[in-house]
Amino acid sequence: MFIAHYIRTHWSTPQGYREVLRVGLPLLAGMASSMVMQFTDRMFLSRYSIDAIAAAMPATLAAMTLHMGMFGLCGYTGVLAAQYVGARAPERVGPAVWQGIWCALACTAVLLLACMLAAPVFNLIGHEPAIRELEIQFFQLLTAGSSFGLLAAAVSGFFYGRGQTKPVMLVNIAAAILNVPLNYALVFGEWGAPELGVVGSGTATGISWMFTAVVMALLVFRKKYDREFQVRRGWRPDWKIFKLLVVYGLPSGVNMFVEFAGMSWFIFQIGNLDKIALAASNIAFTVNSLTFMPMVGLNMATAAMVGQAMGMESPLQAEKITRHALHLAFFYMVTVSCLIIIFAGPLMEIFRASGEHAQDFEAVKQTGIVLFYYVAVYSLIDSANLIYIGALKGAGDTMAVMVIIIAGVTCTLFIPMLILRLTGNVGLHALWLLFSCYVFFLALCSSLRFRSRKWHTIHMVKD
Repeated sequence: MFIAHYIRTHWSTPQGYREVLRVGLPLLAGMASSMVMQFTDRMFLSRYSIDAIAAAMPATLAAMTLHMGMFGLCGYTGVLAAQYVGARAPERVGPAVWQGIWCALACTAVLLLACMLAAPVFNLIGHEPAIRELEIQFFQLLTAGSSFGLLAAAVSGFFYGRGQTKPVMLVNIAAAILNVPLNYALVFGEWGAPELGVVGSGTATGISWMFTAVVMALLVFRKKYDREFQVRRGWRPDWKIFKLLVVYGLPSGVNMFVEFAGMSWFIFQIGNLDKIALAASNIAFTVNSLTFMPMVGLNMATAAMVGQAMGMESPLQAEKITRHALHLAFFYMVTVSCLIIIFAGPLMEIFRASGEHAQDFEAVKQTGIVLFYYVAVYSLIDSANLIYIGALKGAGDTMAVMVIIIAGVTCTLFIPMLILRLTGNVGLHALWLLFSCYVFFLALCSSLRFRSRKWHTIHMVKD
């Protein structure tokens, strides 16, 4: 009765559950569509061959390490837009978006350089030759295509920063609808398409990112938005806004880069164990996207709403938003974690390989079921981590978040794994326990930082 009364009381209140869901559900649905796209990509690759799914996750994490680091910078346009809306300065929203676009174009040169350096880097990692070749190909395709993802991130900040999140949802869903059949056709050579395996999957993902960037640009750069937000007239470089983007967005990019670098280090250490452990871990992380990616949507919604509140210089309102977002995130995580535990076996069957690779799958299945239990447990704690970090990001406290993540990766992932490797005690369960400790560390530190209220004094867009 108490819980029901609490929900009713906080449903319609300003910044209550209904308001958070109004902004967050479209972003959550959009991220869920991306999750479905990634899930089906991995499923197709696992059915194509064990080598393909074993190579997919290391290559993806390496590519996403670069991409997410730059995404944190270019996509910070959403927080800037939110702060300007809260500060009643809508004419600066368009110029803020354009500064993100200029950053995305500059980052493209770095991505192309990374493509050229892929072979020597993956050769140093030491995976099996057949898997290493697939990793290089997949990494190069994802990295080249992610330049469109950066442009899409910068432009979509116009919508989600203003709390108008439905267009972002619809474009992401459309991209997923395009990607799934395109991926299937290019991986397996169906419907007249060539059979390209891993190369086909990377190509399909790049096309989907390009689709997202083009459609988002067509939606944003319209005349009706130019009058109020200067989305066309504000194309010139603006040093003041660009400085804000770099000062607050660069730490956000660094923390994403470090976080994905830590995950890449984790996966590469597993890859040095054996192919079965790597394939099972890749599948476990794919299912982890069922919990993680939708929560990224709620993370973005929290950042946008907190940004608007801070633009209005109302930190207590930002606290209220964060509290309600945290309740919704935990409810979702409890539900999904229970489903993962209950249906661990059937979930693994979705990834069953066929043909000559089927004989290896039983070992992958038994290992993967146990790893699902790790995912289910640490995902509950990850809900707090994502919401608190989203709130701190929206308030502009990105430097503190960067320090927390660097400390977490260094103290709970990099150094302990290095010690295990040097002492010859590296094992699959030891590595997964360390990763779980890493998630706990982030949640604890981000919650303590949020509760300290030091972010109350940050004034990003105040003249």
